Amino acid sequence: MSELVLDLETKKSFDDVGGRQNFHLLEVSLAGVYDYARDQFLTFREHELKELEKLLAGASRVIGFNTKNFDYAVLQPYLSLNLKALPSLDILEEITRALGHRVSLDSVASGTLKTGKTGDGLKAIRLFREGNFEELAAYCLQDVKLTRDIYEYGAENGKLYYESRYGGNAEVLVNWKRLEARAEPLRLQL
Repeated sequence: MSELVLDLETKKSFDDVGGRQNFHLLEVSLAGVYDYARDQFLTFREHELKELEKLLAGASRVIGFNTKNFDYAVLQPYLSLNLKALPSLDILEEITRALGHRVSLDSVASGTLKTGKTGDGLKAIRLFREGNFEELAAYCLQDVKLTRDIYEYGAENGKLYYESRYGGNAEVLVNWKRLEARAEPLRLQL
């Protein structure tokens, strides 16, 4: 069993499917995973999602950012596995619980890691529509890496930072630990 970090990209936008109540219609263009057991980043295109399902079924924990409300809702129509039953750590859910409001992955990455996202979901949809799977995979796996690094920073330090809408960075306390030790600890320069 292994911890997995998950992120996915969609083929369609909420505008394309009639609003935010239609997650199940967005369709997966690509799923990205970091597998701690293999120390490897993996991608799964739509026709490979059964392989992802096997990986998820054996996970000790699935880590993501808005995974429970977005990624699982988009991915569920493809799988027989009940994603809501998986042991999961949704970083956004933890932050929202602590702060009382949501913050973006980019805000947390910028505040905590001093780096940000390379685009947004609309960029990913454009890349899919252009058939540019190499750049789509790079974009998705960058978000997986950011999420992994945020998770590890929170596990090691018990806090994260985010860009405050009032200027500067603000701190949020988090309470999670790694389930398995990494061979070499992550070294972040702040």
